[in-house]
Amino acid sequence: MNYQLIKDLINLLETFDRESKNQVYSSDIAGFKNWIADQINNQSVGNEPDWEGKENGRSPESVISTLFVHLNRYAKSYSKSAIANSDFRTQDEFSYLINLKAFGPMTKMELIKKNIQDKSSGILIINRLIKQGWVEQSDSEKDKRSKVLVITEKGNRDLEKQMKKIREATNIVAGNLNHAEKMQLIKILSKLDHFHHPIFSKNIDSQNLIETVYKEYSFGKN
Repeated sequence: MNYQLIKDLINLLETFDRESKNQVYSSDIAGFKNWIADQINNQSVGNEPDWEGKENGRSPESVISTLFVHLNRYAKSYSKSAIANSDFRTQDEFSYLINLKAFGPMTKMELIKKNIQDKSSGILIINRLIKQGWVEQSDSEKDKRSKVLVITEKGNRDLEKQMKKIREATNIVAGNLNHAEKMQLIKILSKLDHFHHPIFSKNIDSQNLIETVYKEYSFGKN
């Protein structure tokens, strides 16, 4: 028996266990495989790309954050074009309707969480959808304190009128990426989403958010 291989495997598992605690990887064989794959990919990465300010010490984290802001603004501009000359005011309105259409009836809070928004903003959007006749609400059979939302025939009709432009806007957002790049980007963004979503779901007060995340996820200690 190759005892050195066993020792190396145990050391590898210990490293994985430390890194999986930040919830990027699940603590099972699937998570371990994903972690191994990422280690191989990291080793195979070529030269680092250049970015503005790199020579002056600008960090990759700063670049990533800025690019997310830029891409969000680009996406919003295309979404705004997709709903021009319609009764939709914002991309959130048709996003809420698309989720109701795709996933079926849900409570107000379920719909708001599905769209990654705070309660106050989400309620305003839902009230607008109800006022427009795109959504109806009724008492939940499971919890009489909650309201269940369902998309109406009018909501389906008005949404379908814009779907061609919405799909075109979605295609433009993906830009000039080829299929392999799209698949890699989905993997990377999903990894980030799996990290951030549990944090967002905790509804940590804004005043304490950064400090709490730094403590719980050991940022800056590596």
